[in-house]
Amino acid sequence: MKTLQILFTVSMFVWFITEILYKNILKSGETDKKGKDRSTLNILWMAIPGSILSAVAVSSLIRIPISDEVLIYYAGAALIWTGIILRFVIIRSLGKYFTVDVTIREDHKIKREGFYRYIRHPSYAFSLLTSLGLGLYLNNWLSLGLAFTIPFVAFLYRIKVEEKALIEQFGEDYLEYRRKTKKLIPFVY
Repeated sequence: MKTLQILFTVSMFVWFITEILYKNILKSGETDKKGKDRSTLNILWMAIPGSILSAVAVSSLIRIPISDEVLIYYAGAALIWTGIILRFVIIRSLGKYFTVDVTIREDHKIKREGFYRYIRHPSYAFSLLTSLGLGLYLNNWLSLGLAFTIPFVAFLYRIKVEEKALIEQFGEDYLEYRRKTKKLIPFVY
């Protein structure tokens, strides 16, 4: 169990550090079309840490286990790391077009390759995968609900705001792309 606690601590540390770095480094620039965010970044920065803290607190107060098998902890940790790594890959693939606030870059283009061929918001999907992993690692049904649902609702609002900005910028081209892809889960949703 000591190894699992170390794995969890390292996972949480890496998750926090990467998100803090993204927030501080990947901001919109002076020439970008700003003013579209509608506080979604602030909402996400309240929702995600809030969901983590509440999920951890609930798991220490109320015990409603998902499984009696130790494998649940490893599955949770695996999803946390998969989410962190794939989110990094997505951010890198977008390059200069990725910003933490809803922004349209001057020469912005709709990305349709890689994960974007199947889902419109893979960065959010992989962030939610990390949240799902946290809930599984905590091995508590209530914690799982808190870890996943709070950021999910915040991301749904963010997607609504972001897609409005993309439709304003790209019009029918984005609407056509939207008809051919799902929001967060390939072929499902």
